[in-house]
Amino acid sequence: MISTLKKGLLSLGPGIITAALVFGPSKMTITSKLGADYGYDLLWIVAVAIFFMTIFTIMGARIGVASNQSLLNTIRLKWGNAAAIAVGVGIFFVATSFQAGNSIGVGIAVGEATNTSHILWIIVFNLLGISLLFFRAFYKVLEKLMIFLVALMLFAFVTTLFFAKPSLSGIAGGLVPQLPMGSTGLVIAFFASCFSIVGAFYQSYLVQERIKINPEIKETNSNSITGIVILGVMSAIVMICAAAVLNVKGIKVNNASDMARALEPLFGSAASTFFLVGLFGASFSSLVGNATVGGALLGDAFGKGSQLNSKTVKIFIALVMIFGAAIAIKFGTLPLELIVFAQSVTIFLVPFIGIAMYAISNDPKIMGKHVNSLSVKIIGAIGLLILIFLALSNVKELFFK
Repeated sequence: MISTLKKGLLSLGPGIITAALVFGPSKMTITSKLGADYGYDLLWIVAVAIFFMTIFTIMGARIGVASNQSLLNTIRLKWGNAAAIAVGVGIFFVATSFQAGNSIGVGIAVGEATNTSHILWIIVFNLLGISLLFFRAFYKVLEKLMIFLVALMLFAFVTTLFFAKPSLSGIAGGLVPQLPMGSTGLVIAFFASCFSIVGAFYQSYLVQERIKINPEIKETNSNSITGIVILGVMSAIVMICAAAVLNVKGIKVNNASDMARALEPLFGSAASTFFLVGLFGASFSSLVGNATVGGALLGDAFGKGSQLNSKTVKIFIALVMIFGAAIAIKFGTLPLELIVFAQSVTIFLVPFIGIAMYAISNDPKIMGKHVNSLSVKIIGAIGLLILIFLALSNVKELFFK
């Protein structure tokens, strides 16, 4: 029998994995830049994005519980094979578009902490990520790794917050909605990354994997909520630290490690090291988790299944890591503009994925007793409208300015 404590930790697994794969180095860069450029003013956007992310993550989890088949297979039966392939391949490209940033984040975090070449660490940690695929119980390894890395990130960022000594009145003021001049593009990019429909979509797969391995653990809404709340806490802490350190000093952010450089002369090498530890946790968790999403859903899109113990799926996961590492080594750095652009482009795809999830979770024939309640239907519809509005705003930002 599994102990109560262990059951509790295992039940949080899917939500923790989702939080870990969403909170990557590009997310840290955008969040740091929001704090550096606009102080505490946009802290409220974290709460709004996390609220809608929670609703759709719970939706994804309940789809995973209600159905014996994968979400892409459900889409295939409901709208045809072309729709399933389009969604699966689309998510694969979204995942791979951020993989180079994850590799660079790992390399920079360890390279700057040890004064060694970041290329060496890009190779080392991608090989380590690929080696994890050789474990027969890959989901169990993934779950334990993500729980450890999220705990590491929380410790590192809370410690960094202690060094930063932020303004409590500034934090309180930042919870009042406002949109500073020139912040629209970054807000869209942040919302696209934090309100991650791809992460919510994959939650259904993670829940099904966990049920197969530990069927005695009951799935509840709180299991998913905990992981996403942690995602929000980490995002808020990074933005607050950037507001307290970078904004006050007028320091601009070009990549996630700029925060570490800014902390060292102010508070010493210990503060810088703690932030680099957090950056490493964010980068390596996203490196493995992001590749898992892309590989599993590409396999499922082409009818090869999504099980993490499948050889085909493991090959696809490894390909995502290899692709990301190759781009990272060739270019060496990922400019902030490219990160923001990649994050923003995803929002063209996510409304369609969100609509598919929403329609399926509202279908009583598929969902049974797990069908959306009236309140979730209303909030979910508002979330979709926000995604569509952001997509239209993105068109304006990218092509008409």
